[in-house]
Amino acid sequence: MDARFNMFENEFAMKFFKRFANVGMVLQQSPLPKSTQELVSLRASQINGCGWCIDTHAKEAAAAGESAVRLSLVAAWRESTVFTEAEQAALALAEEGTRLADAYQGVSDETWAQVRKHYDDDQVAALVALVALINAANRLAVIVHQRGGSYEPGTLAAAFG
Repeated sequence: MDARFNMFENEFAMKFFKRFANVGMVLQQSPLPKSTQELVSLRASQINGCGWCIDTHAKEAAAAGESAVRLSLVAAWRESTVFTEAEQAALALAEEGTRLADAYQGVSDETWAQVRKHYDDDQVAALVALVALINAANRLAVIVHQRGGSYEPGTLAAAFG
């Protein structure tokens, strides 16, 4: 399936993406660990079936030194031993924040308590904003069928940085 529309070749879309990327840069500069940011983005993208974002975040994480074992286990993080308690809390928030319609309360009190246990206020703010941002990015890419597979690490930073 080819992309329905090339958002990267449209002047209006690029104006939007530059501002969208600026929000992403704020999050990258936050005190939330880069590895946690990539793991959260990867997990939400897996749930949403966004090939473009899975490709992007798996490659960015690998380029930043994330291990192949951890990347391959993100989808089954509950059934693995390679993630810290803090990362597990972030991944749970990513899942529950992505699957809002699956539970009447959205993010559970248990998950929220674990997030608060492991992250300070600035990190929590960054984590919540990241979950919202990656879900928006997933929807943009899925709607236009932006396919994964061709991303090169650093491309987005170079294009919008």
